[in-house]
Amino acid sequence: MAKKPAARSEVVLFDVFYEDGTQRSNRRVPGEILGGLDGDEPARTEIEAQDRLIAEKSGIPAPAIDSLRRSKK
Repeated sequence: MAKKPAARSEVVLFDVFYEDGTQRSNRRVPGEILGGLDGDEPARTEIEAQDRLIAEKSGIPAPAIDSLRRSKK
């Protein structure tokens, strides 16, 4: 018997602009945490958590996020 297809987790891509003037594009955020009354604000929290993990592994402190916006497709 054939297997049922696995549920696809939707991701939303964001462009992140940092206070030091740098930019990172296409940062992935799970779509299920977005929306509702908070809109895209949970994306900032998720990306900050990703940045902390990257900084921990690399030993280079993460810059502070200035702003973010959804990536254009």
